[in-house]
Amino acid sequence: MIRTIAIAAAAIAVAALGAMYVAGVGGTEPEDRFAQCRASNVAGGAGQIGGPFELVSETGETVTDEDVIDMPTLIYFGYTFCPDVCPMDAARNAEAVDVLEERGVMVKPVFISIDPKRDTPELLGEFTDYMHPRMLGLTGSEAQVRAASKAYRTFYQAQEPEAGAEDFYLVDHSTMSYLTLPEHGFVEFFRRDVTPEQMADRVACFVDAAS
Repeated sequence: MIRTIAIAAAAIAVAALGAMYVAGVGGTEPEDRFAQCRASNVAGGAGQIGGPFELVSETGETVTDEDVIDMPTLIYFGYTFCPDVCPMDAARNAEAVDVLEERGVMVKPVFISIDPKRDTPELLGEFTDYMHPRMLGLTGSEAQVRAASKAYRTFYQAQEPEAGAEDFYLVDHSTMSYLTLPEHGFVEFFRRDVTPEQMADRVACFVDAAS
């Protein structure tokens, strides 16, 4: 079952990433085929985010980014012990995926754990099965997870546990969701305040523009 810690999660990720993300609808390159779909821009361009990774799936298989991103994919970095933010974001992404499926657009929801010490493949499988039948959970070694996080320019830092409770700690982390497309890689990020319907509209735009 999904376990949570009854402590408020610290939210320092926005400040950590603030210098990287430039919100707005303008400034896209004229040749950008996705210009009409973007609601935000990345300093330095979309090519600054994303890249190769190697992780372990919830079924225990070693997978690469090419294995995972074989269709439009929504990627979120979180952890199963997260008391509120991660479950809410994962649920929002799952709802957007269902809205898209009703419109005939298939998108894969992916949850990458930034807490490999506690998030085993089995625990991730329970979490993702609860969130969405097609959600894929990924974990790995500390080095593998750190490399994937670095590729997507995310931030996470485990808090110090209290004495005698080493297995109970929170992890500060960024809360963006990332849309990636085969042959295009990362194309857009979504903040926490985006609704499932808004996410579905923007994802559908990118998928149509890529076809």
